[in-house]
Amino acid sequence: MKQTELKTPYLIFLGDAEDFLMAKVAKGIAHWRPQKCLGQMRLSGAKADLGITEMSIAEAAAKGAKTFILGLAPIGGTLPHAWLSILIEAMESGMDIASGLHIQLNQNSDLVAVAKRTGQQMIDVRHPQLTLECATGAKRSGKRLLTVGSDCCVGKMFTTLAIHQELQRRSINATFRATGQTGILIEGDGVPIDAIVSDFIAGAVEQLSPDNHPQHWDIIEGQGSLFHPAYAGVSLGLLHGAQADVIILCHEAGRTQMDLMDGFPVPDFATLIETNLQLGRLTNPNIRLGGIALNTSAMEEGEALAEIARYQALYGVPVVDPVRTGVTLIVDAMEL
Repeated sequence: MKQTELKTPYLIFLGDAEDFLMAKVAKGIAHWRPQKCLGQMRLSGAKADLGITEMSIAEAAAKGAKTFILGLAPIGGTLPHAWLSILIEAMESGMDIASGLHIQLNQNSDLVAVAKRTGQQMIDVRHPQLTLECATGAKRSGKRLLTVGSDCCVGKMFTTLAIHQELQRRSINATFRATGQTGILIEGDGVPIDAIVSDFIAGAVEQLSPDNHPQHWDIIEGQGSLFHPAYAGVSLGLLHGAQADVIILCHEAGRTQMDLMDGFPVPDFATLIETNLQLGRLTNPNIRLGGIALNTSAMEEGEALAEIARYQALYGVPVVDPVRTGVTLIVDAMEL
């Protein structure tokens, strides 16, 4: 059983976000699933703008909006009191509410009362709604690709979505499997893997990516890094549960230090590759490295292309920057 599926289309709420650092969830949804976005709603003073139709709740409801998305992350992941009346209006207008906040909407008595009265759902995507089961490690049919990272925030979600989009463009049967709150809001379902009790992480991924047609690809969003002292446990459970046939190693070019972790350097690439493959062989002895995705956003074009070529010469697999070059080389090599 997966996270409750989100009804479409969406009205994306940007609140008073000053930039897309605060509204990155909204930006991700609008970039990857524009067909699901009916419009945006912003408060006075908001500077972040998705460039889609501005709508009030009443206007969006009249045009058929089904889910009101809290597309931003206020400091501390809390719910500003001033937003309560907005969420109540959305439910009274016939919309479900979807939130990636740390705070649970379903623990707010005022909102719960309105949800019961209107029959609308409040979906806290950061809090799993599945029956937890331990992993079995049993072989599953179908094909699976998992993005793994040298660190956090290096482009795993973007790479996964780009690969899935390219497979769709080629009419290849594939499903994006979201494992974080932003990915879930983009796709409409998934499992927030970092909110799963540790004993059940691998089992949750097995549920997320079940048996499928032998030629079907599950493209599974990675989280964290096996070498991050805070998040390695989540990354390992994901690796074992994914039972990946192919991993794509994601890295920000030039990064040498683990995010917010003084004294923990990013390991060399040979170590990153071999450790992920060695540990992944527990549940899939045939796991292989299918490519490297470099985030070269801090580099000039010439420098970035030279860095991509250098990595490709060193490791003998397709190397791309999903933004600069696209991911066609990786998809070409996936043995479709």
